Amino acid sequence: MTSSNKQKILIVDDSEMNRSILVDMLEGEYETMEAEDGLQAIGLLQSHGPEISLVLLDIVMPKMDGFGVLEVMGRRHWIETIPVVMISAENRSSRVDQAYDMGITDFISRPFDAQIVHRRVKNTLLLYAKQKDLEALVAEQIYEKQQNSALMVDILSHIVEFRNGESGMHVLHVRTLTELLLRRLVEKTDKYNITKEDIAVMSMASSLHDIGKISIDEKILNKPGKLTAEEFAIMKTHSAIGAQMLESLNVYHGEKIVKMSYDICRWHHERWDGRGYPDGLKGDEIPISAQTVALADVYDALTSKRVYKPAFTHEKAVEMIVNGECGAFNPLLLSCLEDISGDIAEEMAPKEFVGPSKAELSDMLQSFSQHRELSASNRTLQLLEHERMKYSFFAAMSKEVQFEYNITPPMATLNSWGAKWLGVEEIVMDPMHNKEITSLLAPEDWHSIFEMLEATTPERPYATYECRLAHKGKWRWFRFVMQTVWEGEEPAYMTGTIGKAVDIHDMRTNLESLQRAASYDGLTDLLNLTSARKQIEARMKAHPDSNYALAFFDLDHFKNANNTYGHAFGNQVLAHVADLLRQNVRGADIAARVGGDEFIIFLEYSQELEAVIRRIYRSISGGEFQGFTVSMSMGVATSEVVEPVFTDLLKAADQALYAVKQSGRGRFQFYDSSLRSLKHTGSYADQSLSPIESGDGGEEA
Repeated sequence: MTSSNKQKILIVDDSEMNRSILVDMLEGEYETMEAEDGLQAIGLLQSHGPEISLVLLDIVMPKMDGFGVLEVMGRRHWIETIPVVMISAENRSSRVDQAYDMGITDFISRPFDAQIVHRRVKNTLLLYAKQKDLEALVAEQIYEKQQNSALMVDILSHIVEFRNGESGMHVLHVRTLTELLLRRLVEKTDKYNITKEDIAVMSMASSLHDIGKISIDEKILNKPGKLTAEEFAIMKTHSAIGAQMLESLNVYHGEKIVKMSYDICRWHHERWDGRGYPDGLKGDEIPISAQTVALADVYDALTSKRVYKPAFTHEKAVEMIVNGECGAFNPLLLSCLEDISGDIAEEMAPKEFVGPSKAELSDMLQSFSQHRELSASNRTLQLLEHERMKYSFFAAMSKEVQFEYNITPPMATLNSWGAKWLGVEEIVMDPMHNKEITSLLAPEDWHSIFEMLEATTPERPYATYECRLAHKGKWRWFRFVMQTVWEGEEPAYMTGTIGKAVDIHDMRTNLESLQRAASYDGLTDLLNLTSARKQIEARMKAHPDSNYALAFFDLDHFKNANNTYGHAFGNQVLAHVADLLRQNVRGADIAARVGGDEFIIFLEYSQELEAVIRRIYRSISGGEFQGFTVSMSMGVATSEVVEPVFTDLLKAADQALYAVKQSGRGRFQFYDSSLRSLKHTGSYADQSLSPIESGDGGEEA
């Protein structure tokens, strides 16, 4: 066996003598690595984890003891794939029990016997090797079983669709959209106690939603025109018939998929307002599985060509569903549909089968990590390592210094290109006491960066900072783009990127993809629409009894600024307006750039709202910026007139804004019931909040 094929053992002990003795015992058969304290051990596990087969760990060490190492390994799930044998003179039963509770596999007391150490190391490695083989075998069998089950359900479902004259993709589309909706629903609320297993079963069961149509006459199923009352009555029986077919499966009556399929078959034509069939159920009397499939079924019916109608566009289908033109649905599910609207087309595109989806693989890996008998396989680790290599390659090509800073233990990890470019190690323990790291920035810049990171929250995890960085004796300007990540309630580690640039304009180009993903608009540094919506919805949910107003405004004749002075000047105008907006809104107000020259302001008020709106309006409108007159039109909607739902407030404010433009621009107006009949299309609210260019031609260079 060559050295490269030897299993690697990490020896962690503050005594060089103890490490030397263990190396002598093991080096003939194993490759060894050494760490003299817990912090070094964590660094080696961070960088060489997939290569390490076993850890021999002392308890009493400086900087971080053995229990600290076990705590970090447990928190990061390393203990589930890397066995730990504790070797220590500290053999009190309470300490040994604590070590076993934290996940060690075995305990050897010092002074150690070479034969005992060798035998226990070998046994532990053999045990884990057999476990990994079993993991891979079980995972493969589970996935194969799932695929076979799904295949049989698909075959049965497509028989029904074939009789119904469908394209053959309806079943797949409904299943895909059902899964997307359920995943988003679980992210938004725990009201329905849906597990990941439930999502998988419901998605598969959705394939059987129309199985009862096998009993319906083909002349009715495929009739190109409108059904008569008698024909429609026959068609409606398919839901009850499908449920009866499943109920008659006496042998499998207790299976979860049969129970959920029954619910879906019988009640996927029920509606939230009680106007569905066959039982006229209302609201959450309808099982959530049937509610979700009902929405997915209607969406695919609208976007697919049928014998009795052409296909509608995705945008039109969503608009029709949200506006109640296709029956009433659970408002939570409608919100989920709007949230995932941008992902539906890609997810429903035909795909060649190449193995489990990302979602399926993620679920399987998470499930494995919760069971010692089913942890990640070697193949999975190789795939993850492959992804890490690709990530490092792209980082090098983009000339970015990417880093991860961990609070506990204090450690900085840099990408290979970045570390080489800065002239530092890829892994730096206790970086704030390392001169190579601290000398990169001025002390006041380090202080400012940590202040910004400490001010982040789970709702606003991003921070950006521009300063000079020392590189080979010269100071160069950089922008830090950082995101704080939490484990539980406390900040656990921070990740970020330093983009290389000479000036800020170039930096905006280099970091375009990061800016799009962040919470703030890259030009104005105001919140973007998605982030603003989340904050507004959270505020209204936390304080449902308060009064709220949403102001929607854009700049009058903004297109003239772009056409006359150029887009760069237009961007300066937008940044100027954003500065005025920041200066004149209150601390608790939420201001955001929607897109182009359009902005929103969200306010909570108790009295004299009009005076507040007038003050904000006058502070922005009527002044000049380098010869260009800044004028704006504004519509305002309040929760006293409109339902306190973000989309409803935005739509009403947009309607009021449209009324202002129709009457000459240059003022603000509050929404009232008289504006409901005003014809207006092309707004954000009508397009599920997807950005469009404003009516004045607002655009960003």
